[in-house]
Formats: sequence, structure tokens, C-alpha cells
Amino acid sequence: MDHRHDTSSDDGDSIVKLSDEEPVRQILIDALFSLWSTANNLSRIRPSKDDRYRVTVFGSARTEADHWVYEEVERLCAGLAALGCDLVTGGGPGLMEAANRGAALGNPNGGAANIGIRVHLPFEQSANPFISEEFSHGTFFTRLHQFVLMSDAYVVVPGGIGTLLEMTMVWQLLQVRQLNAPLILVGPMWRGLIDWARSQMLRPGFELAGPSDFDIPICVNSTNEAMDIIRRHHDEWRNEGPCGYPNDDACVPVEPHS
Repeated sequence: MDHRHDTSSDDGDSIVKLSDEEPVRQILIDALFSLWSTANNLSRIRPSKDDRYRVTVFGSARTEADHWVYEEVERLCAGLAALGCDLVTGGGPGLMEAANRGAALGNPNGGAANIGIRVHLPFEQSANPFISEEFSHGTFFTRLHQFVLMSDAYVVVPGGIGTLLEMTMVWQLLQVRQLNAPLILVGPMWRGLIDWARSQMLRPGFELAGPSDFDIPICVNSTNEAMDIIRRHHDEWRNEGPCGYPNDDACVPVEPHS
């Protein structure tokens, strides 16, 4: 059965009473699909040349400030801000806070934006105090869309299910060429995930993906390696080079920070 919806109507001027449940339902469905179509069309508009380079950092909300990973993320983002990059996170605690804190430390004069893209949750977490610009969404759907629209590069540090959702969404959009940006995975957990996905999705006779799909995420050992990749990509962007960073290296084994 074809479940596609045709938003056209032959009797769009006719009156529909609220008691007519099926026509009312169809009007609501048509209106919703029309709104989605409008939003998708508007999102195609881009500036001729972005005046700011933005790096999104995805990571756990649970990591405490005294953990070495927090310190590493803070150090990375201080370097990104010093490079002139705007910093984008989910605006919450944990490694999101570490990223925004690092951006504030790396650019104390406020020349680079320090952005938090928030979402309303039943167990609401307060925004971290380091963001200078905040966006708030009612759904993960629209929040993820904004991450995609405003980011030039993605760095994924250790995180849980929410971070996994964000990472795989960006990976899938890169796979189908709806995005062209570096996706950098930092830490041992992501290496294990990529290895698992490759082994399960490339089984002979039951292939569920292509070999090149696993060249998209750039797995690195350390935040220093992530910084090197962003620096090179930022130079290309500044010189109006290609938007995406070529990933010629396979994922390498990663070890915890000593």
C-alpha cells in the first residue's frame, strides 16, 4: 500500500465542520506535510560564503569536571576558539560544558561564538554557564536539523545514547552525500563501534552497507589528532577550498589517555 500523502485538494474552499472527523484529520495531515515541505525548502537557502567556521562537539552530559576526558575536551576547544572557530554543543553539562568552557577560555575577548543548542526534556538540565548564544527546541528532530544546518565540522567525544544518535545521524547524511564535512571520532569506544558495524554490515553474502561507508568517520587517538584535522580543514575553508575533509586514512586502534 502506498502511504504517500498528496497535499493537493480539489475542494480546498469547501467548509469542513469539526464534527466531520475524517475530513478534519485529512486537513491536519495535509497542513503538516505542507509545513514540512516549506521548512525543507527554506533550509536549502545558504549564504554565498559563510563568514564563520563552526565546529560542533557531541559528547556526554554525565562526565564530571575532575575527569581527564573533561580536561582534554576543554583543551581541544580552547585551541579551536584560539584558531577562530565558533563552538557549538548541546549546551548542557558534562563534556558539552567542557567544550563551551574551553571555547570561553581560548577566546576570552568573545570574538568567536560559543553556542548551545538545547532541547526541552522532562528531566530538564540547565544550560551550562559558558554559552554566549542559546537556541532552544521542543523536539530532537528540529534540534538535530539545526546542528546540521550550522556546522562545518563535527567532533564526537565519549558519550551515551544521545551522542550515538547525533553521530550516526551525521554519518548517515555523509553517506548519502547530504553533507560534506569531517566527522571525527575521538576515543576507544568509537573505534569499537566502527569495528562492530564493519563486521556486521559487510558480511559476505549479506552486505548491508558499502566498504567506503566505513571510511567516512575519522577515528583518532587523541584530541591533538582531532585538532590537526580541524586545522587543515579550516585552512581549506578559509581559502575557499573543498568543504569536506578527505579521509584517506583507515580507522586506527585507539587507547585511553594516560
